[in-house]
Amino acid sequence: MRIKPCASRSCALTLAAFPGMIGSLLRARNFGELLHMLRPLLAAVVVCLTGGSAQAARCGGDFDSFVASMAQEAQAAGVSAGVTNAALGGVTQDAAVLAFDRRQRYTFKKSFEQYVSTRVGPGRINGGRAMLQRHAALLSRIEQQFGVPRHILVAIWGLESDFGKGDTGKLPVVRTLATLAHDCRRTDLFQGELLAALKIVQRGDLPLRDLIGAYAGEIGQTQFLPSSYIKYGVDFDGDGHVDLRHSVPDVLASTANLLHTNGFKMGQPYGEGTPNFEAMREWNRAVVYRKTIGYFADRLAGQ
Repeated sequence: MRIKPCASRSCALTLAAFPGMIGSLLRARNFGELLHMLRPLLAAVVVCLTGGSAQAARCGGDFDSFVASMAQEAQAAGVSAGVTNAALGGVTQDAAVLAFDRRQRYTFKKSFEQYVSTRVGPGRINGGRAMLQRHAALLSRIEQQFGVPRHILVAIWGLESDFGKGDTGKLPVVRTLATLAHDCRRTDLFQGELLAALKIVQRGDLPLRDLIGAYAGEIGQTQFLPSSYIKYGVDFDGDGHVDLRHSVPDVLASTANLLHTNGFKMGQPYGEGTPNFEAMREWNRAVVYRKTIGYFADRLAGQ
């Protein structure tokens, strides 16, 4: 029998997680616990083999019908009915999000000189140096574990949220992502992000009321998209939750984990054309932005 390709992101995301589930499955204490752990995977397999009802939701058209399809897909991916009902019940489109999305693509049309002059000034450099001192012990632990220099991490932190003091977004992430997913321009991207956002709530990392972010669904002090939150998030303060909104240890360690996982190497140059510069592409594809990270890091290091 020829297995059909997965027809939805929920199926693909669940099956992709299978290798990481093996260790947990081996630790199951009894058959009932094993069956409970396997249930989300088995649901996705059924969807793959049968082309069942949890198909990828179609963009455009009636918004409520689209949201209902996304709820079905989320449940096939292992998100509980309680979470999907609470998150998606009564959700409406946000016209301001669509308007912003159509404007923001021009952000990086500026030259490096124009862009860096608006983002890295004496005040922000001094603020970054203060953060380096305040969190010196934490940053040493992160450097040792992930091999990413503190100046790069603090530069990103400063650019994304002014070290957690700036605007990290005030919009309900689920509403934002449902709006963008329904828009047909990048529906696959944002349907995947919406599923990941629901999984953040399902895991218990953030309660739904605290799942607040920016105009593309970015969350927290270094503005992680939900898929990156799930993939790279680290509970570095040991409280059992990955909290990228309030926990500085989690924020900085997760940022380091993203860069480390994508090949960033301690002690190597990070200017344009280097492997480290390419590793930062997972953070932001814009060359101007990555050059600004490097410039800011150099200023923090006193270069």
